[in-house]
Formats: sequence, C-alpha cells, structure tokens
Amino acid sequence: MSKRNLFAKEALAQIPKILTLLDRNPHSPTYGCFDRTFWQYKVIDFPAGMSQEFVYPLALAYHCSLPDNIFYQQPSLKEWVEAGIMYAVKSSHPNGSCDDYFPYERAAGAAAFSLLACIESYTMMDLENPVALEFFGRRADWLAGHQESGRLTNHQALIVLCLELLGNLLKTDRWETKKQERLEQVLSWQNSEGWFIEYEGCDPGYHTLTISCLAQVYELNPDERLKKAIAKGVELAAQFIHPDGSYGGEYTSRNTYNFFPYGFELVGKWLPIALNINDRFLIGLKNGLGSCYGDDRIIGHHTWNYLLAWRDFVTVRPPLQPRPQGRFHLKEGGILIDRRGDTELYIALNKGGVFKLFRDNKLIVSDTQFSLLVQQGKKLKNAVGHLVDRYQVELDTNKITIAGNLGWAKQKQMNSFNLIVLRLVMQSFGRFFPNLIRSILQKILITGKEVTPYQFFRCLHWQGEQWQVEDRLTAESWSEVVSADIGCDRTSIYVVMSRTFQPGQLQPGVDLRDLLRNLNCDQQLTLKRKF
Repeated sequence: MSKRNLFAKEALAQIPKILTLLDRNPHSPTYGCFDRTFWQYKVIDFPAGMSQEFVYPLALAYHCSLPDNIFYQQPSLKEWVEAGIMYAVKSSHPNGSCDDYFPYERAAGAAAFSLLACIESYTMMDLENPVALEFFGRRADWLAGHQESGRLTNHQALIVLCLELLGNLLKTDRWETKKQERLEQVLSWQNSEGWFIEYEGCDPGYHTLTISCLAQVYELNPDERLKKAIAKGVELAAQFIHPDGSYGGEYTSRNTYNFFPYGFELVGKWLPIALNINDRFLIGLKNGLGSCYGDDRIIGHHTWNYLLAWRDFVTVRPPLQPRPQGRFHLKEGGILIDRRGDTELYIALNKGGVFKLFRDNKLIVSDTQFSLLVQQGKKLKNAVGHLVDRYQVELDTNKITIAGNLGWAKQKQMNSFNLIVLRLVMQSFGRFFPNLIRSILQKILITGKEVTPYQFFRCLHWQGEQWQVEDRLTAESWSEVVSADIGCDRTSIYVVMSRTFQPGQLQPGVDLRDLLRNLNCDQQLTLKRKF
C-alpha cells in the first residue's frame, strides 16, 4: 500500500462507526444527529454540538476515489451530510452557538469544529440551502465576537479558518476585521520557542492542529508574517516525531498523542521538512503505532484530517533526513530532548521528569513518575508526580535532576447531586455566564496543583552509553500509602483528547509495594534503574 493510501485506509475504517453514531431515519425528530447517547440511548438531555462535526469525514469519504471505498459517491451519504448540517441548525441556540458538555455552555470549540465541518461539507457536496447559509452566518457572528476562558490556540486558529472560508463562500468581507484581530491573537500566543500555548504550556499534539488550520488559511490568503509563524511551528514539530514514528505522549502539557498531518502536506509544498514529519509518522502508522481516537466524541477530528492529507498528498517528496543529534531544550515549554547516537530521551522538566526513552528506533521505556494510592479516612486519594509545576531542575551535560512534591490527582467525578445542581444553575442564572461556569470547571478538572506531603527526587545520569535513573521518595509516614508504582500512562489531568490507547502503553508498570513493605516510617524509598 502506498504511503498516501495509508492515510485513507486508517480514516475510512472509521466511517462505519461514524454512521452508527448518526440517526439516519428521515422520519425521526433527531434525523441527522450524531450523538447516539442522546437520540438512541436517551441517557442525556441535550445533544453535544461537537458531534455534528462528523459530516466532514462523511463528505470526504464520498469524494475518496479508492477502489475499495464502498462510500464513494453514494447518494445516501449526500443526504446524510445535509441532514447533519440541518441538525446542527436545529440543535443550536438562537445566536448560533451550541453546547458540548452541559446545557447553555455555548462551547467555542464545539461551535468552531462543527462550523468548519458544515462549511466544507456544504461546499464539497454542492448543496443549495439558504437556511444552512443563514445559520453559518449566525454562528460565525457569534464566534467572531466570543472569547472563551482558557488559552487554547487551536480553537482560535479554527475560528480564523472558519471566518476565512465563510467569507469566501458567501463572497463577503463581513468578518474581515474580526478575522484579522483573531489571527493577531493566534500569532501573539506563539511562544518565541515556536509552540502555541494550550492551557498551561506546550502540547505538540494540539500544535499540529493549529498548524493544520493556519496552513489552510495561508493557502487561501498568503501572508509573509503568517508563513514565518507556520515555518517556526513546523520546525518545532519536527523535533517531536519520535524515531519509531509515534508522536507526543504523557510528557506534553495536555498528555495527548494527537497528530494532525494535513497541515504538513500543505506546508510541504514550500518547506520540505514538513513532508519528512509526515513520512516518519506514516512509518509508525504502518507499524501499528498510531493512537486510537475511536470514541463517540473525538472520532471525527483525525478522520477528516487524514482524509484531507490523502486528498492533497504531495507526490514528490524529499528523502528522510538523518535524525538530529545533541540537546534540544524548550526552556519555557519545559521539555528537554536529548539525542545521543541511537538513544533519544524526551523528558518533561515541568512535569516532574515524566519521560520517554527510545533506542534503535524502538520505545524502551515510558515513565509517568510516581503514583501512590493513599488512604485518608474513608477516601482513597492519588498522589502523582506528573502535574505541571515549577520544580527544582538542574541540568549538566550528562545529568538531569528534578525535585519537588507530588500533587493530588484531580479525580472529581459527577454524581446525581452534582448533575442536578449543574442543571439548575445552567437553567437559571448560569445560562447568562457560561464562561464563568466553564472557567470554574477548568480549575476543578484541569489546571492547578494541590501539593502533597510526599517529596521526590529524580536523577537521570548518562554513564556507560546508557541512562541510569535514580528515584527517591520521602514521606513523614508511609502508613497511609496503600499502593505505589511507576507506570507508563499514570496521567490524571482532564483533557478530552488524552488517555487514548497507544501501543506503547502495553508496557508493565514498576510495582513498588514490596519496597514499601520493607520501609520504616522515616525511611526513604529509593529505586535505581538502567536503560
């Protein structure tokens, strides 16, 4: 199978599930809804607006002319795409916004993703529907004037792209000023190191989505300043493609394995290193190292992006460049990459020393720091070492040391009482302050760190052509610690696209219970390993 067709194969494999999520019955009141938990299971009281994004992969599958694509130019797909667009109209608020996780949320991300999907699908399918066009305008007006809580550059880039595409579709400059203002915001959120901020720092996965959006904007409206920003972002992304072709992981700010290839195909027309990134990723994809994004809410993102990469695949490609050597340090991003011969270390200095280590193009170890189960009264709490913080870090040529306190994992779950309160709040005054509610939930579920009494010290020392790792953990008492280990995926920060399965997570953890049993109250837990 050609490299190009691998993108299509992976994406087309998701279309049957996407169609299963769709209410395809034209006599149903929810015809066109992609939120199966709403229309089929009836276990929630509103449909997630993000789900209507799934019209986009259907429209692309309709146009994907591969011999084994059973969806190619099927009339039913055209009907279902239009039904999906019209359900986006039906399920939106009067101002064009939509909800994603709770009623009256008016979620910018869901609105932007689904608007992009609707605009592009409408165009590809040559639809003529004035109701849909009027809706696109209302949603664009809302997005153009709305600022969400939290700094998620990928959302802002999506909004810029939506305004650009809709202006072209409707042949109007109605959003030109707002589009330029939002683009300025995106460019101002690019760190001098090249990465675009996502909540608390650098996430290479969402970075590729931002590049994908900006590359499309540049194709439609070339601008030298935008080109420089994209080039800087692509050069940074090249550092994060692992030697086995995998990308991202738990050492990044949002713990994602996201990889959106489409932007690199577009940029590859004028910056060859971008095609190298995709070619290395395709090696990993061919070897089964892609991450699974097949759940009901997020299956669409990568599906449409892969199909776009297939559609606009650059046929003449440069040879793969040799792997870089030496150290690459993002001081503000909090990530260090150390390459020595056939050994590559990716370590998060701002997340307690979470790391991935590769040798001979294979993953040797994925380490997400200490994780303790602690009994406090009737509650079991989780103390972890992977939370974002300002740790004590020392870097020498052959040694990396990181010290600090473990933090309490955010493990808040919704219960009946919480859900009732949230519904009452949103059905009353909360509907007028959705950004405030969203900001509160972000602080509860995502950002910030509550310190525990457990202190860690981690030292990675390069000796004898290998990394030697020494971990120490100190506590006033071990009596409350029920269990402890160091695993490959002990992440806890709530991010929609994190905690997906990736084959590297098959690695067994390091069980520390035997070490704990042999400790006196005031003794230090010490673990030494060589890789």
